Amino acid sequence: MADNNKKQEYCVASDLIDFLNTSPTAFHAVEEAKRRLRNAGYEQISERQDWELEAGKRYFFTRNHSTILAFAIGKKYVAGNGFYIIGAHTDSPCLKLKPVSKVMKGGFLEVGVQTYGGGLWHTWFDRDLTVAGRVIVKEEKDGSVSYSHRLVRIEEPIMRVPTIAIHLDRTVNTDGFKVNTQSQLLPVLATSIKAELNKAVGPVKSKEVQTDGKNSDKGAISSKHHSLLLEMIANQIGCNVDDICDFELQACDTQPSVIAGAAKEFIFSGRLDNLCSSFCSLKALIDATSSESELEDESGVRMVALFDHEEVGSDSAQGAGSPVMLDALSRITSAFNPDSKLLPKAIQRSYLVSADMAHALHPNYMDKHEENHQPKLHGGLVIKHNANQRYATNAVTSFLFREIATKHDLPTQDFAVRNDMGCGSTIGPILASGVGIRTVDVGAPQLSMHSIREMCAVDDVKYSYEHFKAFFQEFSHLDAKITVDI
Repeated sequence: MADNNKKQEYCVASDLIDFLNTSPTAFHAVEEAKRRLRNAGYEQISERQDWELEAGKRYFFTRNHSTILAFAIGKKYVAGNGFYIIGAHTDSPCLKLKPVSKVMKGGFLEVGVQTYGGGLWHTWFDRDLTVAGRVIVKEEKDGSVSYSHRLVRIEEPIMRVPTIAIHLDRTVNTDGFKVNTQSQLLPVLATSIKAELNKAVGPVKSKEVQTDGKNSDKGAISSKHHSLLLEMIANQIGCNVDDICDFELQACDTQPSVIAGAAKEFIFSGRLDNLCSSFCSLKALIDATSSESELEDESGVRMVALFDHEEVGSDSAQGAGSPVMLDALSRITSAFNPDSKLLPKAIQRSYLVSADMAHALHPNYMDKHEENHQPKLHGGLVIKHNANQRYATNAVTSFLFREIATKHDLPTQDFAVRNDMGCGSTIGPILASGVGIRTVDVGAPQLSMHSIREMCAVDDVKYSYEHFKAFFQEFSHLDAKITVDI
């Protein structure tokens, strides 16, 4: 039995590793989610079209290719019944290329970047970096012009943010490593001499725009970014530099995600916050709806919503602060009955699990947790509480989520921040207040949160997946047994 559990742990963890290594950006994470959903029989629909939905069927849609919502409609569903949702986010703190990224200093070609989210920026120094994201490309065919969105990822390391030698910063070990994110966090792409030599012998795919450090042609992509970088992007996606209209790129670590540790008990990776939650919820939904029999007795709608822009407050057209969730609930309900009175009823029957990674107890900083709330690795999902509503958990929502764990012998933990420390937040309070849906905030425990390289435990990944899967399979029956607002 123990061997089977260990085998399942590594099976789920290995699948997560594959997901992480395929998803250097939110765009890539959504693309991988789409691939998995299609393989599981989910049908893609569009927000720009009318929805014709059927009970017992499975669907998904994307917004901006960085947010994705997938749902399976129970065979016993009728309009006004509840939605059982797990929400997570696809974005992570990173360095995003500026609209004009061309920087030349001291004989070096550097790449101008913006800090995105609250990253531990000192961890980005001395890492082997590359770029990934999406590119808008002009395409000409039969005399007509169209524009497409292409994902790009340069596999090899092409950039680095080097630290300064200790001989030139003697107090760094006593005063701390303090980073000026404007002037000291620019990745080095090449030296000017080598770039010129490569330009002289390399293929010319774009007319060079001569500038004196200013943008003499503001519309030309080659006036805004180093031609060497543009050539690499164009070669990767198979187009000419002149066909690149714009892009959204970010710096990425090239070191792959791995199962690690002396006992192979950890996952070392970037973007665990929050692609780990995204993966576990997506896999749980797929496996909880993989056969027709899974939806035979389901009276509600099982849903996963993976949002962009959580790390910067969720206020965007594709963030949790947008109407995307409410729009989806409304359109699904009205596809079965146009009566507008049914949506409020459905929302009151619904339940959201806001899944975002949690702060595990750090052995070198144990005073950062209070003694009664110390989530540990290998301890299962953490239920997050905050009296000031930085988390949306209450007694009812935590009880329901914990009851599912009890039934399946799954461990859970509790977290509340110290009174003398600030508390982060999640999409939970945003959706609870914006949609009016009952919400519990949970997350797998991890260390090194917001570092370029994070870590969590292999078995906590399995616990998260199993807990989420059980939630989808059993929540509608459990919810029918609890009475509050009567």
